[in-house]
Amino acid sequence: MANPNIVNVSDIRGKTHFNELSTSYGTMVNNAAGSNSVYKINVISISNATGAARTVNVAVYRDPDGAGVGVGARYYDIANTVSIPNNSTLVVTSKDTSFYLEEEDILVGSCSAAGCEVMVSYEIIS
Repeated sequence: MANPNIVNVSDIRGKTHFNELSTSYGTMVNNAAGSNSVYKINVISISNATGAARTVNVAVYRDPDGAGVGVGARYYDIANTVSIPNNSTLVVTSKDTSFYLEEEDILVGSCSAAGCEVMVSYEIIS
């Protein structure tokens, strides 16, 4: 698992990902093995455009041995069953609380029912 020195970077690319969340964890951003990059997650925003409240979960899946669901592989919660009122938006993280995804880390999310849309703004640093 490479973790580039972010003091001497050669490339920084801004990305924005949009997706609808399902009731089981789905991938929002995946920093694949061998990317030789670190991903700086700047903003995670989830909107609920329905007429009823929803609960959402956001986590980082980390697999230190790279063997799938192996020793030490687990989900690390960022937001756990947080309620979003109807027709509202939740800012899960912002530039003030940004964090990094190392190689093989996967940012995942879920919603209690249909109707939640996520926006993730991040930088790929290599």
